[in-house]
Amino acid sequence: MSSTKVGFRLAACLLNISEARKKDIVEKIAKAALHDDNGQKHSQATVLNIFSDYDYNRSVITIAAPIDMLGNYVIAACTEAFRSIDMAIQEGIHPCLGAVDLVPIYPLLDVGMEECGKVAQSVGASPYVMNCNVTIDTQDMATGKDIARAIRGSNTRGLKGVQTMAFPHNGKIEIACNVESFEDQDNIMTAHEDFGYISYCVLGKTFSYVSPQSIEAQIKKLASNYGINTARTALVGFTPEECKHCATYALKKGIGEFWRMRGGMFM
Repeated sequence: MSSTKVGFRLAACLLNISEARKKDIVEKIAKAALHDDNGQKHSQATVLNIFSDYDYNRSVITIAAPIDMLGNYVIAACTEAFRSIDMAIQEGIHPCLGAVDLVPIYPLLDVGMEECGKVAQSVGASPYVMNCNVTIDTQDMATGKDIARAIRGSNTRGLKGVQTMAFPHNGKIEIACNVESFEDQDNIMTAHEDFGYISYCVLGKTFSYVSPQSIEAQIKKLASNYGINTARTALVGFTPEECKHCATYALKKGIGEFWRMRGGMFM
């Protein structure tokens, strides 16, 4: 049954859990955000995406809902994760803090940061962060670390808002990038594709982020200096604009398991 009205105060949680190898458990955790204890469907919740990485043994579940309701849905998913994931036997090459690793919450539409903060509590809220992971065709970790260091935002010649780490992955090295949005108060980084930055607005404020294409191109260029190629690029979830549009569409249509429409991403 579709919803005829969607509030324009939406937010999303990119819930990071320490399980990817048991698809049934991952989906059980995702579904916990969509139904109450009696199995009744929440009409104002949707799971937009599930991204699972076998080597990392880590999944990112994108949950979207009106800001005043999102917290309850996220808590339900976290509770199921603590119940279902046995950390005594959990293995994976990605560092993790526990069954639930990260619970970041981001405003999508006309939502104030202080409102997201109320839901996130100690976790806090920030402008949207996405993940762009680029695999280079080598097993040399030192090379991977050099490339990761070169594009890191803290490097004077790096990409602003980008945090990076290098991990072994499927017999190669993956440069894992957290791509943070940053406030562009002076509109210097406006959405000029020539500069590789894309901009969007929340509450009249302009935020920018480095495009995945620019990150891929930069890593490809740096890898070529070592005589190696890139093997693949994976965008975990959505860009900020895609997340907003998909959340609005899914909630208007009453589609809780939206990830099934787009196939999800299990590697």
